[in-house]
Amino acid sequence: MSMFSAFNINASGLTSQRYRMDVISENVANANTTRTEDGTPYRRKVVTFAQKGDQTSFSRVLGSVSLYHGYSGQGVKVDGVYEDTETEMNMVYDPSHPDADENGYVTYPNVNIITEMTNLIDASRAYEANATAFNASKSMALQGLQLTQQ
Repeated sequence: MSMFSAFNINASGLTSQRYRMDVISENVANANTTRTEDGTPYRRKVVTFAQKGDQTSFSRVLGSVSLYHGYSGQGVKVDGVYEDTETEMNMVYDPSHPDADENGYVTYPNVNIITEMTNLIDASRAYEANATAFNASKSMALQGLQLTQQ
């Protein structure tokens, strides 16, 4: 694996996790949004990731790996952002609310702040891990350049 491949893999991880944190922040900001542009309550969004490049099966990678030829990934990409339709919306009795139905219930988004904060910590740690790996790759490249100058 070349040093630039390592940089690209780490950079793709940084970009993907930053995007995930942006979506989580959007969920938290809209935790009490009962009416969006289309008139419905906000729905929680979820980011999914996929491997960049060709999808190689594990058995093929395992069979082709030897001492001299390793497998090199190509990084990660955002596969999509989807609305969470599995989690129930929150129904709160508040007949004075302008968005209350005929029974006095208001439909609030399916955003759970604890879940979102847990996901935010997870994304933050993954971002930090990618930043650390990027810095390690950069340090190795710099040491290699210093060796060639001597």
